[in-house]
Amino acid sequence: MRVELPPEPLNFVNRDEEQERAVRAVMEWRSRSRPPIIVLRAPTGLGKTELANRIARTLSGRFPITDVLSVDFEDFRVGDSVDPGDVLSRLLKSLGVEPDKVEVQFAARCAQYWRRTSGAKLILLLDNVRHASDVVPLLPASGGSVVIVTSHGPLHEFEAGAVEDVALPPLDERAATELLELIVRDNRLAADPEAARAVVQLCDGLPAALHVAGQLVRAHQLRPLSRLLADLRAELDEKGVSGVEHVWDTAYAGLSHPAALLYRLLPHHPGGTFTLYSATALSGLGPEVCQDALDELHRAGLLDLRLLSLTAGGQMRLLGPLRAHALRRSRREVADSEVAEAQVRLLRWFVRQAQLADRFAAGRRLTVVDVLHPVSSVPDVPLEDPKATEDKRVRAVRAERAAHWLYEERHVVFACSRLAHARGMDTEVVALSEPVWTHALDHPHQSEVLEVLRRAVDSAVRHGGNAGWLVRTRCQLARALWESGALSEAEVQIDRAMSAAQLLGGSERDRKLAASAVEHRGMLKGARGEWSSALEDFTGSRELHRAIPNPYGILLQTYRMGEANAKVGDLETACRLLSEAHAGFVAKERERLIGRSAFALAGVLHQLGRTDEARALYVESLGQADRRRAGFDLARVHDALGDLDTAEGRLMEAEAHRTTARTLRRRNGLG
Repeated sequence: MRVELPPEPLNFVNRDEEQERAVRAVMEWRSRSRPPIIVLRAPTGLGKTELANRIARTLSGRFPITDVLSVDFEDFRVGDSVDPGDVLSRLLKSLGVEPDKVEVQFAARCAQYWRRTSGAKLILLLDNVRHASDVVPLLPASGGSVVIVTSHGPLHEFEAGAVEDVALPPLDERAATELLELIVRDNRLAADPEAARAVVQLCDGLPAALHVAGQLVRAHQLRPLSRLLADLRAELDEKGVSGVEHVWDTAYAGLSHPAALLYRLLPHHPGGTFTLYSATALSGLGPEVCQDALDELHRAGLLDLRLLSLTAGGQMRLLGPLRAHALRRSRREVADSEVAEAQVRLLRWFVRQAQLADRFAAGRRLTVVDVLHPVSSVPDVPLEDPKATEDKRVRAVRAERAAHWLYEERHVVFACSRLAHARGMDTEVVALSEPVWTHALDHPHQSEVLEVLRRAVDSAVRHGGNAGWLVRTRCQLARALWESGALSEAEVQIDRAMSAAQLLGGSERDRKLAASAVEHRGMLKGARGEWSSALEDFTGSRELHRAIPNPYGILLQTYRMGEANAKVGDLETACRLLSEAHAGFVAKERERLIGRSAFALAGVLHQLGRTDEARALYVESLGQADRRRAGFDLARVHDALGDLDTAEGRLMEAEAHRTTARTLRRRNGLG
């Protein structure tokens, strides 16, 4: 038995699922004259060659295999091309054909190879394949054989059903940690788990990068991991991953001009992910050219598409070490002015998308920055305005999609705020505070949200010429602060917002802002338990809205007054006000406030002994929160239903609700 495989790697983890898929594909194969093809595809550095060798060894131990042949296409590649005839010659020699007996003509050589492999039971491993057309002439003429192919990108040319296509993901954190521990075998990993985790995260699931990290740790046995972390980051950023850097350089050198330009710009995209639309905005290439460039990067193994089918927006990313490689190419070949132009274009486009998503998800409301103009040649994300249809079901679906877009893109929104602030783009920073505000209403207590809102205040102060910005951003920050328990700091922001409100003019927007500042002062008082005083502010704010007039503002303050009356014990008045507010929110289709007013009204009805009505409203509130994926609201509604079930003696149902609430809080980091 001829086996052309290297020794097994000393350390190998995970990949059990991929190995099982390969074995299952061979077991289920039914063709007698054509072998099954197993394609392992992943960017360089993810260990696909080691996995291919392991699968070949596993199959040779389970099935009656006579030979295991291996060919690395890099040994035969000239430029981007491989001559299959040269590979056939090599395979025929491995199968025992004397060199002078190998047919000269390609067609004759193919026929010779097929005769030699007819009825054979061999495993053929073809490493670093770029084109399926190079593989087809090399297929053994036997269904008892197996072909294992590794590739940086997809091989779409194979016929459907002919291939078991296995996309190899980066190692998850658990498996990556296990591999690092096997490579290093050092007590410092257990002694400093936070630093060890940071090392693992820096490698982004690439086994090749983990080996670099392991070598660095072994080479400096006296240094603490926390110190080595900076050295590793510098090593990966400046030099790359040894053993695969030249492969990435070769792949980059083969890119078209648009794909190479996009690759150089992508590491300057804010946040860890991007989409076709945001990549188009960053590059300025236009949608079709950008789409082709992304396809090319994927085929070259320079793009991670794992998130593409898992996210509604179609997110993509560069793996960490690949992102560092792209950044190194950018520093060599792209002027700072080109990067700045690309980022400004992306920021203005992204702010507009966030503003539209905010409006579609939460409805029109008071804002202090108008929606930015479209960016030339860059289409908007395909979100649709709920108000453009009369169908209530369609409107709800559109609003939900917009809210989900904000949730999926939240990290990019946060990163855009940082970048815009650093570039002095104060209008964009303030504008981004609104969609972040909407996101935070359903997903409170996130440190990134506080950072965005602090940044918005800083931009409003830095700009200095817009009192409306100062009022709005300080009120937003104050609410996030008191919700996180920082009541004294929130009071400072409210006091300053009230001072800025004295500078407002007489426009409708300014009058709404003045009323909003009074409302937020009342909300802070409520957070302190000063509900009688809060009720006075909500009543005063409602009168200000009536004078404008602003029907939505009146409705919102009616809701606030209902909550305050419930807190001071006037349940009948609270019931009347909350019933009025809930009906108004339903009429105006304000999804979040429908759910929240239903929750507040249900609590009052429960106290009044009207438990059946309370339960129906809690269920309504639960449905609204579920559609918005609002973990905070979902948890508190389940708690309330648990209290209701306890009062009615339904103890098992009550415990189920409380367990669900605890799970939701833990999952959403709500404590």
